[in-house]
Amino acid sequence: MGSLQEGQAQIPVIDISAANKNAPAELLDAACRFGFVFVANNDAGISPDLISKVFDISKEFFALPNEAKQEVSIASNKAGKNHGWLSQGVEKLDPKVQKRPDVKEAFNMPLPSSDGTFEQPLPSPITNNLPTVTTFQSACSNLCNLILTHFATALSIAPDWFTRRHDTTRGPSGTIFRLLYYPQTSTKTSIDIRAGAHSDYGSITCLFQLPGQPGLEIKTPEGNWAPVPVDPLGQGGPLPILVNIGDLLEDWTGGLLKSTKHRVVFPKEDGGGDRYSIAYFCHPLDEALLEPVPSEVVEEFVRRNGGKERKVITAKDHLMERLAATYSVK
Repeated sequence: MGSLQEGQAQIPVIDISAANKNAPAELLDAACRFGFVFVANNDAGISPDLISKVFDISKEFFALPNEAKQEVSIASNKAGKNHGWLSQGVEKLDPKVQKRPDVKEAFNMPLPSSDGTFEQPLPSPITNNLPTVTTFQSACSNLCNLILTHFATALSIAPDWFTRRHDTTRGPSGTIFRLLYYPQTSTKTSIDIRAGAHSDYGSITCLFQLPGQPGLEIKTPEGNWAPVPVDPLGQGGPLPILVNIGDLLEDWTGGLLKSTKHRVVFPKEDGGGDRYSIAYFCHPLDEALLEPVPSEVVEEFVRRNGGKERKVITAKDHLMERLAATYSVK
């Protein structure tokens, strides 16, 4: 794994390429124990150059005047969906604990429709670079499908059991591509936080980070907060991609795979400067039924741990329930 500083989260780095025949078992073990895993960039098949270009687009967008960003705000989205710009003060990811909203901005995009269009206004930095953005979205989708296929293999079910239920050629899904900006601020107080403690809503999340921008922490089984290393291999160069399990996949597998709480804090030293990240939240098709995964591995886990009865709902209903508790805008 490389050298980690004392107290940092112990998250494994896994080769998910075809060269590693143990990848399915290693991914499942990491998902069950930690809920997080690092995937080396060369194994993920997403070029560092492409990632860098998307970060440049993100910086260009967040540097726009608020008036320009307001034109593509989540409130301006006539479809009423979770798409668009969220200004500071809109999102509070830990509403039961936080006294104030997260200190961040975000821009949410779905995948393009079958005709290549988007059901929301897009800002000029994105429209001017749309091929780059859609290529990145497609690369993230391919990475998620590979990981989901490995999970299916490890659970001894049909290799396409998860991917068929995430196949967006068959219908819409709640999958979101999200640009995130956490500004440095000199007015922060002890109660301010960049992103409140939360777990993600969907199946899996791919997180892209920049070197030298710490702040992400995960909650350990002991109940402590541990910093996530930005470069766990300590080699510099392209950073590995951080992948984590979402609530939906935890529910879907009867609690076998773990959706771990995490947050983004201000570094203790001078606020840490601006922080940028990119998240790809992978969700099943809206109409996918969250019925029990037909795996003996899952069934045995539920038997041992006393799984509870739950109503079978669609992936869309699951997402809407989570979003309703998060946003102060509709």
